Amino acid sequence: MNVADTEVINGILNQEGYEICNEISRADAIFMNTCAIRENAEQRIYGRLSNFHHLKKRNPHLVVGIVGCMAERLRSDLIEKEKLVDIVCGPDEYRKLPELIDNAFHGEKGIRVQLSRSETYDDIEPLRTEGISAWISVMRGCDKFCTFCVVPFTRGRERCRTISTIVREVELLAARGYKEITLLGQNVNSFFDGTSDFADLLVAVAEVDSLIRVRFTTSHPQDMSERLIAAIATHKNICNYIHLPFQSGSDRILGLMNRTYTREHFISLAQKIKTNIPGVALSTDIITGFPTETEEDHTGTLDLLREVEFDSAFTFKYSPRENTKAWKMGDDIPDTIKGRRLEEIIQLQRRISFKLNQTLINSEARILLEGPSKRSNLEWIGRTDSNKTVIIPKADFEVGDYIDVRISNVTSATLFGKFLDQNAVVRAA
Repeated sequence: MNVADTEVINGILNQEGYEICNEISRADAIFMNTCAIRENAEQRIYGRLSNFHHLKKRNPHLVVGIVGCMAERLRSDLIEKEKLVDIVCGPDEYRKLPELIDNAFHGEKGIRVQLSRSETYDDIEPLRTEGISAWISVMRGCDKFCTFCVVPFTRGRERCRTISTIVREVELLAARGYKEITLLGQNVNSFFDGTSDFADLLVAVAEVDSLIRVRFTTSHPQDMSERLIAAIATHKNICNYIHLPFQSGSDRILGLMNRTYTREHFISLAQKIKTNIPGVALSTDIITGFPTETEEDHTGTLDLLREVEFDSAFTFKYSPRENTKAWKMGDDIPDTIKGRRLEEIIQLQRRISFKLNQTLINSEARILLEGPSKRSNLEWIGRTDSNKTVIIPKADFEVGDYIDVRISNVTSATLFGKFLDQNAVVRAA
């Protein structure tokens, strides 16, 4: 989402004559796009700010700005305590950036953090870098108010773009040779533009170009409809991959989190998805150490992992965020216990991931080639539609090619394979 927002900001500033500078020492303005989901993300921003002091000394007219969720959350602290910061601009105020920059060049600091109930940047064409993958924000904000989550307070309430403008953006990306798009929203499957829901949107986007893979993130289990499952199952270019956060395997903790579903509902939903979408891969989010979490609650999470068998999981220690309801519950789980529980979750998930990947040995898959492998110049890296990374020997391919491969070996995180027939490559446009 921050990548997509940065591209919107770039689009707004580009319209006003600003250009991206590839060397920070030559920049007239530096912006950091920030996240407030977890405390460590904020701490990294403070660390980065300290690195800009020498640039400001060398160029007193340099403008330094903080944009995004952290800007909304910390507001005046960034201006008053961090004397280096000239501009603080929240997620719904990016249109004001040209004015703020101009004022900052004349010595006037600025804060714009008002949340909107209507801003979607629907008319802004994001300025993207060249590549094969693009991210499209289809909605902003969230109405779920999970008790641990700061998003409704930093990004506002849900509002959606129209299907027609999203489809038009996909058509432009297809014409430019993009091979994969990801539809973004804090809870994309609650999308509704007044007449059409997310299943309608997904189908409309998939039908633009059958060679473009369509992904989406993130989903709330409460809003995963049968129509949406059917749309994924019946369109080959809608990827067989769903990110479906469950957060905790304890009904008591789910209630405290205000997740609005039960453990049994989630398990039943996961089974329904796997039954109706053969070969689907599921990933999830898990928070450990939520206030009052007991060993029994933690065991419930481990048991759910074993029962559902996710392909991968993003796991986190609970991080208290101001203004959320969970903040008022305190943070009563010691960090040592959080760390131990987190490690148990990670180790179990690695075993499950390895087990699932082993079933793919000798199977065939089509991968979208992303580029050279980071570990060796003699290898390519690609990705299956189920979002699994595949390493293959380097050959006469191009980034953006679809290549049929046979899986020969696996780890818990990576598949290794060999291409079947170089003549069968679906060449990038």
